[in-house]
Amino acid sequence: MIADLSLYLVTDPGLCGERGVVETVRLAIDGGVRIVQLRDKIATDAETADQLVELSRVIDGRAILLVNDRVDAALAARARGARVDGVHLGQGDASVLRARERLGAEAIIGLTANTPDHFDAVAALPAGVVDYLGVGVIRPTDTKPDHPPVLGIDGFRSLVDTCALPCVAIGGVDIDDTERLRDAGAAGLAVVSAICAAVDPKQTAQSFLRRWRASGTPRVLSIAGSDPSGGAGIQADLKSIAANGGYGMAALTALTAQNTVGVRAVHVPPAEFLREQLDAISDDIVIDAVKIGMLANADVIRAVSDWLDAMRPPIVVLDPVMVATSGDRLLDREAEVALRGLLERAHVVTPNLAELAALADHPIDGWDDALAAAAALSDRVGAAVLVKGGHLDGDDVPDAVIDAADGVSRGYPGARIATRNTHGTGCSLSSALATRLARGESLTDAVASARSWLRESLTESDALHVGRGHGPINHFGGLWRRGGLETTPDRARLRDQWWERIAHLRADIDELPFVGALADGTLDREWFLFYLRQDALYLREYARVLAEASRLAPSPHEQAFWAESAHGAIAGELELHASWLTPGAGVEAETFAADPAPATVAYLDHLRSVAFGADYAELIAAVLPCFWLYTDLGTRLHAGAFGEYARDPQHPYASWLATYADPAFEAATEQAVGYVMDAAAQSDAPRRRRMLRAFEVSSAHELAFFAAPALHVPAG
Repeated sequence: MIADLSLYLVTDPGLCGERGVVETVRLAIDGGVRIVQLRDKIATDAETADQLVELSRVIDGRAILLVNDRVDAALAARARGARVDGVHLGQGDASVLRARERLGAEAIIGLTANTPDHFDAVAALPAGVVDYLGVGVIRPTDTKPDHPPVLGIDGFRSLVDTCALPCVAIGGVDIDDTERLRDAGAAGLAVVSAICAAVDPKQTAQSFLRRWRASGTPRVLSIAGSDPSGGAGIQADLKSIAANGGYGMAALTALTAQNTVGVRAVHVPPAEFLREQLDAISDDIVIDAVKIGMLANADVIRAVSDWLDAMRPPIVVLDPVMVATSGDRLLDREAEVALRGLLERAHVVTPNLAELAALADHPIDGWDDALAAAAALSDRVGAAVLVKGGHLDGDDVPDAVIDAADGVSRGYPGARIATRNTHGTGCSLSSALATRLARGESLTDAVASARSWLRESLTESDALHVGRGHGPINHFGGLWRRGGLETTPDRARLRDQWWERIAHLRADIDELPFVGALADGTLDREWFLFYLRQDALYLREYARVLAEASRLAPSPHEQAFWAESAHGAIAGELELHASWLTPGAGVEAETFAADPAPATVAYLDHLRSVAFGADYAELIAAVLPCFWLYTDLGTRLHAGAFGEYARDPQHPYASWLATYADPAFEAATEQAVGYVMDAAAQSDAPRRRRMLRAFEVSSAHELAFFAAPALHVPAG
């Protein structure tokens, strides 16, 4: 068994105060704490054993119970019938090898570790000796004055990255650390004062769990039958789990031969094989929620019940498949009795009206009667009941969720959706609800979310055209419509695609008379000066466009980069232009005295339209060719791709050619390409297409800009 360590309570009798440890633990367990470590440094072994017996009674199998260090006390409590799951040992406590030998292979043994040497020592132990590590402290804490040096979250990450065992973060952990610690690799949060000293330990535990669950992808297990047509059973469950943001797993209780018209045959594998499936999953994967569907007979139900007792998953949603659409009972008397016992192990039960009548032992006469029966059932089994009105006559199909223990009663009105595609709606809704609960949503919010998704999937179902009978819902219809099917490309693939898209423009630039003459030193001086005068006009406005990119940039790093590029266009490149156009005078009005050529006007109009009419992503795509094309051309000129003379220091334009191959400009180009590709990868498909279009248009303007001297200046 792999333990669920998500919320780990370490007790402190001083912080629990007059309320006491036992009552604090009871409230914390009600709030969802998954593991309790009894820590009382001053109690004797006999007193610790007494506390363990009492805590075992209060926990009642709902969470794992460990004791700090006291192996003898754990064994003594076990001898008195208490369920004590294991021990947590510090570095100075009893040998973990000896503890494993005494407590047995099934015990859970944790070990404190907070240095690389500790982790090396753990790695040297035989497999299976230690189940998890407690790693900290994260921040200074008063609950353990002699704590080791503070690790912080980054220090925690650096240690757990080297370890295959699950690691719990401990020591000064605050609720606002939840997301960062989970991202750093924490398998759970060990909390002392935040819960022990809380005014309401239940509410505090719930708050921690909501944050923890919302920060990851829930792992949801469906225990149900198979529908080869894909509309119900585990096939529907797995789709529902994925559509609601979870990772789905399945253990098969029965194989059916069915389609949208009906069921032809059912094969039930041995219950022992079902238990093998369940153990295989829970031995390797932490299960955040369980959805239970079709359970064919009493043996299967007992196998599931026994596994639930052993594993104690934090969320169990039971869809009690008992009555066929025809009204026939699907379970024999022995199985129905076993299923009623299973209800008490569930957190939410989701019967339709026929199933609710069977569980209530009386017919349901209207919606008000259904609500009363659901309230009575919730009170009797200690679980919330989601009663569904889909089988009511008429156009109104309300649902309601009732939790007698927490005083929850909320209705959800709804109009009937006109469709024949209702196959698997019960399976799908219960799986969606389990997933939403495992994502940290409250019961009432999770029901609302799951219903909204189901109604959307019903509305989208007519697009499927599956089967001649009652077809399935369209589990992903809404997601497909909103998000499409296009995958998000990575940066490297985008870079290659964009570069290839302008291959014809790059080839045309290489063939221009201006570029060839610049390389071989025969470029007419008037052509060159015309190019410089137009480029000076371009750079002045291009710098303003870069400044706008800086203003729109989403991060300080990007903001600084585009600002520096704008400054470089004015203070660096224009200075070089002035050295040719107005030698000795620097950049002045005469530098910009030329009339702009049509190619210059067109290019600048394009950049301005993007800069002041589009968004950041399109803007940086539009300015990229001025980086990328020049760097590529300069690199190849410097490498001799256009002839060796381009590398000669005596070349008439040597100073100019050197700027094309400037390493600093090449580095800036790589940075610009990176920012653009990051933005493209993070954009949706329509924006990515707009970015590419802006990039291609700018590239075409670069070609026209290089071609302009030959069009406007007669050859000398």
